[in-house]
Amino acid sequence: MPLRSPIKHCRNCGAPVVYRLPDDGDTRERAVCPSCDTIHYENPLNVVGTVPYLGDRVLLCKRNIEPAWGKWTLPAGFMELGETAAEGAARETDEEAGARFEMEGLFTVLSVPRVGQVHLFFRARLLSDNFAPGHETIEARLFGEDEIPWAEVAFRTVKETLLHYFEDRRNGGFAVHTLEIR
Repeated sequence: MPLRSPIKHCRNCGAPVVYRLPDDGDTRERAVCPSCDTIHYENPLNVVGTVPYLGDRVLLCKRNIEPAWGKWTLPAGFMELGETAAEGAARETDEEAGARFEMEGLFTVLSVPRVGQVHLFFRARLLSDNFAPGHETIEARLFGEDEIPWAEVAFRTVKETLLHYFEDRRNGGFAVHTLEIR
């Protein structure tokens, strides 16, 4: 079952494509244009976000959009062309939470092959506890580890990132965590 709708027409010349092994020795079936020989690659999407923290609390956003409307999440979204992963994470944090923060290091890299995505979360030190959520967020709020509504967390990638964050915080140092969500 394909993750997204298959490519039907060449982005270069508009001719209908065929799915086959390219003549260049590639080992994967690709959308190939029989008119201009353009090979179209379909790659995972990057989701970028932050773990915004203030002291021992983290900022979560209650979603005002599907999927998972009304559930809690870290501020995150799809990376845009022309921005770095950190720039995208910062943009999403501003758009969804209206938070003032200082970006820190990469924290989690989560591969989600089932949906063709890679999620990257950065730590972000909040400079204030004042938030101005955007239209995709019902509410932005700080939670201590024992206050997080774990059953209402929107996505497994967010839950895994939060679990690693609090574990690293207890251990006194942060590492980069790489996980596969199958």
